[in-house]
Amino acid sequence: MTIIFRLLFNALGLILIATYVPGIEVAGFYPALIAALVLGLLNLIVRPILLILTLPITIITLGLFALVINGLLFLFAASVLDGFEVESFWYALLGSILMTVVSTIGNRWINSDSAKEKVVYREVRD
Repeated sequence: MTIIFRLLFNALGLILIATYVPGIEVAGFYPALIAALVLGLLNLIVRPILLILTLPITIITLGLFALVINGLLFLFAASVLDGFEVESFWYALLGSILMTVVSTIGNRWINSDSAKEKVVYREVRD
C-alpha cells in the first residue's frame, strides 16, 4: 500500500514541478502517474548500473556526476513518454533535483505515517 502512496505522491510532485519549471510539461495526472512509475523503475534498475559503470568519474567529481546521471534518466523518461516533455538537459537536471526532494519528503512522510499505524496496531493488540 505504501508503494501506491509513494507513486501518487511522486505523480503529484511531478505535476507541481511542471507547474513551476517552465521547461517541463506534463499533460495531466495520468501521464504524470505513468512518468512517476517509469522514473521509479529507471531509478531502481538502470541508475545503479550506470553508477557502477561511471564510478571513477563519480569519485573524481565527488559524487556530482550522479546528478548528471539523474538528469539524463529524467530526460530519457521524457523522451520515451507521451504527455511528459522536457525542453533541455538543464531543465531535466533541475527537474531531477526537485523530484529527488519531493520523493524524499514523500518517503519520510509516508514512512512516519506507517510507523504511527504500527504503534497504534501494537497498542490495540496488547
